[in-house]
Amino acid sequence: MTLHSIVIQKLLSTNAHLGRRVATPHHFKLFAYGTRNGMTIIDSDRTLVCLRNACDFIAALARQRGRFMFVNTNPLFDEIVEQMTRRIGCYSPSGNALWRTGGFLTNSCSPKKFRSRNKKICFGPTQPPDCLVVMDTERKSSVIQEAAKLQIPVVALVDSSMPWECYRKIQYPIPANDSVQFVYLFCNMITKTFLLEQKKLAAAKDRLGIASASAPASAPKPEAREEAPRIEESKSESDSGTEFAKIQVPIIPYERLSPFPEDVAETKKLLDKLVILKLNGALGTKMGFDGPKSTIEIGNGMTILGLTATQIEHLNSKYGCNVPLLLMNSSRTHDATLEVWGKYSQPKIDFHAFEMNQNSQLRSSGEQSSNNELAYANQGAVIVSLMRSGTLDVLLSQGKEYILVANSDNAGAIIDPKILNHLSQNKVECCMEVRPTTSIDVNGNFANFEERKFQLGEIAQKPSERLSEKFKLLDTKNMWINLNAIKRLVETDALKWEVDAGSSLMQETAASSIIRFFEHAIGISIPPSRYFPLNSTSDLLLLQSDLYATSNGVLIRNAARTNPKNPSIELGPEFDKLDSFASRFKSIPSVVELDSLNVTGDVWFGNGIKLKGNVSIVARPGMRIEIPDGVVLDNKLINGPEDI
Repeated sequence: MTLHSIVIQKLLSTNAHLGRRVATPHHFKLFAYGTRNGMTIIDSDRTLVCLRNACDFIAALARQRGRFMFVNTNPLFDEIVEQMTRRIGCYSPSGNALWRTGGFLTNSCSPKKFRSRNKKICFGPTQPPDCLVVMDTERKSSVIQEAAKLQIPVVALVDSSMPWECYRKIQYPIPANDSVQFVYLFCNMITKTFLLEQKKLAAAKDRLGIASASAPASAPKPEAREEAPRIEESKSESDSGTEFAKIQVPIIPYERLSPFPEDVAETKKLLDKLVILKLNGALGTKMGFDGPKSTIEIGNGMTILGLTATQIEHLNSKYGCNVPLLLMNSSRTHDATLEVWGKYSQPKIDFHAFEMNQNSQLRSSGEQSSNNELAYANQGAVIVSLMRSGTLDVLLSQGKEYILVANSDNAGAIIDPKILNHLSQNKVECCMEVRPTTSIDVNGNFANFEERKFQLGEIAQKPSERLSEKFKLLDTKNMWINLNAIKRLVETDALKWEVDAGSSLMQETAASSIIRFFEHAIGISIPPSRYFPLNSTSDLLLLQSDLYATSNGVLIRNAARTNPKNPSIELGPEFDKLDSFASRFKSIPSVVELDSLNVTGDVWFGNGIKLKGNVSIVARPGMRIEIPDGVVLDNKLINGPEDI
């Protein structure tokens, strides 16, 4: 008997597969295996997949010491939930009914005492939780309505009687019968997830030499329970880290920059001041690719590294300028990158490749280096190491004034004379390219905003699931730096990267960015076309589709696309690796008119397929769905071949 069979048997023993005696709604058919005697039979394989997804999400939040709220109004589950909260450290003796509140999230700013229908004294949390876990989701669950208003992720048990209005507000639904046995199993999985993450965190602290406290035998008082993670986190941040986070930077919309005149002589003069530095430490291992992500083919034999080389070569040829390309590799990407570069037809570019070791120092060809890539955690450390190696003086002697630093896996990070001209005219020392989050503008556009200032603590270092709630801007890792300004800082030893390098405030926000050291620094809110990182095969599908073409090393968006936003693509784990991704598509479908695509299971695509609107294709375990050649899928929900 396989491990999968054993797990499914365990689920069946809890009666998780037994649904309600109601007609299966359309949105729940995804989880339904069939019906028997008018009762919906829930697909146990789908339940298992959803359980894993929910536990992965809970584990990710537990690693970040997120706040959890457990909601239960069924007295049969009281003892189970109490045991779970005791073990994971969320239990409070004086507020032991906190998970029974079922609401009051929207009034969380003013904690209050009230008497519930279950005759329990409950306390409203002083801060909204980071995750809501609902044990018995009711048809008119007010807590889910409030969580939706506050954009709090919800993990909840759902069954065939769940209406669409409630179901669509649950980010991590778990299709199952809410029997006592299954709730016990679910709470046991949550407990083990928490304990495992606590063990990993303690081990990591031991390796770093940080004293770590064991899990508390009893949780703090209810009025302090929600505050504990954040207070503990704030204590670890030093005063200097908080000070850096408060530094304000003016953000200018890209649309407000002065147009750059198309004059060959002026453009040559401007581009001759520029150097390009690509940080090439990111590997494609998550996509089953052993080399750097910049060498993954994105269509017609072209890679992102090839795009960069093509654009620089085109500009050098068109304007008669000399824009050098510097490539900063890690020990694991250096040889593979040089091998790919050698296959190009010797582009006319002043090209230099460097290798950085684990101590953020440049490595000569004869030295040994470990595979540690921590040097790439701080973009500024890489830049300073390069400058201190003597490269800075060489560049200045060649008349170079600005360096554009970008990650090599960002297909949209190209040379823009319009930005460079603005920096040169206004004598800007450092410029950070940012993207607005939905907390500022739903459309991701600054066109209707005047220039304004933001604190570095309001700018996120990298995308996250709750990016729009915590931050106002996202750092795209595209940065322009004046070489004379950085020479001044290097000579005066004004760059101190050791300060607060481990604090969460410095790691999460732009407070750790090199921009904090410059006197005249700005940010530019760029259009979406300048930020297109290759993080998954979903991104690769867009790059290889008819939505984009390349011209002289620049991505050109299809003019037939009327929606300013790119389609939302979610491919299942069957498509995660490049080999499986390539084998499942005879040719990449047309996505010009697509809004969203969700593909899960054993799905195969033929030639000449067109996708329009919202398309969802879900193959049940053991089922194979083949999309025929030339099919047009327009707002389709496909659960089997008969739905095509």
